[in-house]
Amino acid sequence: MIEQMITFNPLRSSGMPGVKYIKPEAMYSHISEIQTASWVLFPAYWQVNTLSYALKKRIFPSVSTYHLGHNKIEQTRALMAVAPNHIPQTLIAANTDAGLDEVRDRFDFPVIGKDVRSAQGKGVFLLKNRRDLKDYAADRETLYIQEQLPIDRDLRVVYVGDKVIASYWRIGDGTSHLNNVAQGGTICYSPVPLEALELVTGIAQELGIDHAGFDMALVDGHWYVLEFNVFFGTKGLSPLKLPVGLIIQDYLEGRARSLLTEVG
Repeated sequence: MIEQMITFNPLRSSGMPGVKYIKPEAMYSHISEIQTASWVLFPAYWQVNTLSYALKKRIFPSVSTYHLGHNKIEQTRALMAVAPNHIPQTLIAANTDAGLDEVRDRFDFPVIGKDVRSAQGKGVFLLKNRRDLKDYAADRETLYIQEQLPIDRDLRVVYVGDKVIASYWRIGDGTSHLNNVAQGGTICYSPVPLEALELVTGIAQELGIDHAGFDMALVDGHWYVLEFNVFFGTKGLSPLKLPVGLIIQDYLEGRARSLLTEVG
């Protein structure tokens, strides 16, 4: 058993014994407790740099998970570096006349436009023509445009610690370009090809991701990674009754033993 752990999110830490909850906004009133904790769990994003660089604390999820998962631009650029053949055609450009011209030159409509920060299918727009593109660009500094893949479902792969713990399909209702459960998609637990899970595992290990829900799509036998979310929805996990808290704890205990071995 590792020493005292502190969490800033009791729901995400549910099932982990011996974890003390501190409200994020009360962090500076508990500095001494934080300094003696073995791990600090699920801080808010604004806490990450202070905890990691000022207080030198080990945090979960990892710093790289937070930083790469914080917005789609940083995330996509990293994914394009480690898995370029598994990313849909994507353009990230300044919202200028030149940027809009590049969208029109590189893509055929319809395309997908995304907000830099969004989740649960929010901030994802089907742009059918130039008018839609103009409307999308009206109040955004950055254009994030992806090709629209011909899919009626996507795959959620949940990666926690150092392994995939669950996967399931999300099937759209046929009325939208979105398959997210929060947007009306239904969950299906049909078998998942091993190559999809291996792809996620390789990417997560390469980037240092230890807590994320990866969204994937299969087109003509080829897997694409759409994005990953650090604080993924748990509705699809509930029927599986996975002891996620204990999985996290086992992972952190293993990390603590590994670090002790390295020091020794």
